[in-house]
Amino acid sequence: MRIISGKHKSKRLNAPKKLPVRPTTDMAKEALFNILNNSYYFNEIAVLDLFSGTGNISFEFGSRGTQKITAVDAHFACINFINKTSNELDLNIKTIKSDVFKYLEKNNAKFDLIFADPPYEFKIDLFEKIVDLVFDKNILNDEGTLIVEHSKHTNLSNHEHFSYSKKYGGNMFSFFEK
Repeated sequence: MRIISGKHKSKRLNAPKKLPVRPTTDMAKEALFNILNNSYYFNEIAVLDLFSGTGNISFEFGSRGTQKITAVDAHFACINFINKTSNELDLNIKTIKSDVFKYLEKNNAKFDLIFADPPYEFKIDLFEKIVDLVFDKNILNDEGTLIVEHSKHTNLSNHEHFSYSKKYGGNMFSFFEK
């Protein structure tokens, strides 16, 4: 994986092979950030990265100037890799080792942008539970966006907060807003 833009543009990051992750592809990540670049000033937003895995998305935000990044993952080795890489790159990423659902239940912070990349094999009700918790717990700022990455075979368009989706290869990003 590589960082697409910002102060660490073109930097390649090699995550340990033993991590239980499926990082967002560079092509899909670049397309996503092209969309976000038109809506946000990265240095002015607070970002929550759920199921952060390798930290791929968090590193991209950090490279583009985001100072308030929280990365949540249940896997200890993922959190260690994010911490190590964040320190090496001098990025301000706060990591939390937690089950994402428990974190969302207890969290009282608010974010401008929330990115969730749960396992593609999740059942539809678990994808919807992420969206429901974000909106029920009022974690998203008024002009904020929740983005859920999922397989093209998962349809989240029936949710009341669904705004639109974009497909990139086998990846799909669904956008949700208040």
